[in-house]
Amino acid sequence: MGFTLPPRMNNSPSTDNVRSLMARRDAIEAEMEAQLSILQSNSVNMDTPLVDHEGFPRDDIDIWAVRHARVRIIELRNDHKALMDKIMLALQEVYDPAAQAFTTNAASDNAQHTPGDTPVPFARVDGVAPGSPAASAGLLREDLVLTFGPLTKSSFTASSLQPLAELVAAQENREVIIEVLRSNDHRVRLTLIPRHGWGGRGLLGCHIVPYSA
Repeated sequence: MGFTLPPRMNNSPSTDNVRSLMARRDAIEAEMEAQLSILQSNSVNMDTPLVDHEGFPRDDIDIWAVRHARVRIIELRNDHKALMDKIMLALQEVYDPAAQAFTTNAASDNAQHTPGDTPVPFARVDGVAPGSPAASAGLLREDLVLTFGPLTKSSFTASSLQPLAELVAAQENREVIIEVLRSNDHRVRLTLIPRHGWGGRGLLGCHIVPYSA
């Protein structure tokens, strides 16, 4: 995933926790690759039949090894998903301890705002690629980002958007609720799913730059 942590927090307990979680993530991903290589060496995937057209076990593959690898891959994928959720919350604590009570699941989309509590924009959308996850979510050029999951303006220092990049990587293939400000002070809440494989670069397919009023 390529996570990095800000120098200003290199020695904090929160960043130590993130590093520990990332090390576990790396170990899981390495084992997953090893198990996938077993499938590849047998020229099968997670769904390839292990019996021939007559219903007999295939004699051209190591059936026991393939079955074991498939089971282990399922276990590792479940562990990886749970661990990535923990990493997201840990990063949230690193960058904005006050935001720990927030989550980025769909339930947060029902949160109510009261008049006068409008967050301060911290980023501006400078461009959106057609067909990208950002475009699918409804993000538009010149949108001002008010919240990005648990992140608000207080989550950032100087002009770096590193916390946003870290969160996006941690939330790959999972929903992130964002809120933007458009013309005429119109606030819009969107559901964004960062992902690869959409046909372009990056997980979002948009260019976001720091913003200050």
